[in-house]
Amino acid sequence: MVTSFATANAQLVEGKRGSEDFKIGVAGYTYRNYDIDQTLAFLKSMEVKYLSVKDFWLPLNSTKEQMDAFKAKCAEYGVNPYILGPIYMKSEAEVDRAFAYAERYGSDVFIGVPNYELTDYIIKKVKETGIKVAIHTHGPDGAPFPNIQKVAEVYKDPSLGIGCCMDLGHSVRMGEDIVKDIKKYKEWIYDIHIKDESEASKKGGTWEMGRGVIDFVPVLKVLRQIKYQGVVSLEFEKNWRNPHPGVAESIGYMRGVADATK
Repeated sequence: MVTSFATANAQLVEGKRGSEDFKIGVAGYTYRNYDIDQTLAFLKSMEVKYLSVKDFWLPLNSTKEQMDAFKAKCAEYGVNPYILGPIYMKSEAEVDRAFAYAERYGSDVFIGVPNYELTDYIIKKVKETGIKVAIHTHGPDGAPFPNIQKVAEVYKDPSLGIGCCMDLGHSVRMGEDIVKDIKKYKEWIYDIHIKDESEASKKGGTWEMGRGVIDFVPVLKVLRQIKYQGVVSLEFEKNWRNPHPGVAESIGYMRGVADATK
């Protein structure tokens, strides 16, 4: 038994670890009670290199100079602030503001939550600017676009440049088979928010990964199968006053599963 374990461990150390197949990040909402400096320190302590940026750190009226300073601060910690959002859009003016914000930032995509009646206007803005929109799914909680199926139903054609930031936890709370959905809608997936849930229903809440109802082995396997190249960002909504222990546990668990299923 000792020899077998040592051999397996040596293979992990000498070769590419399974967790290196994935760009592991954190969704900004996770650290909503913390400033950007403390958040970046948390990420550096876990060697997490990707962060989706919420507007409580970088307001929607930020100048390009402020954005550049924000990016430079992230770089000091070895973190790539790779995407903006989610940004809610309830009017054409709010759509314009979101696209202008992304353009100043230099983004080619941002996470958005537009109302349904803005569909044609969103398509128009994507065509005009070349900036794509990853629509965040929110499950059974009443926000627009509960699941990736609704994104595909409304926008119909993935080549339009409107896709999905698929929240796997909310999908499970909808009672869906997320492995089948990832396979079926792979062309629509621009970004992923990952989390565990206490139960597969509307009553479910965020839980530390590995303690809840989601089996992450087939999830990571199917992401490898479809050759997903985006970021997998943990969105940890539990314990908002002190989320970091649960975040660290979840990131460690995700890496362990990824290594074990290589």
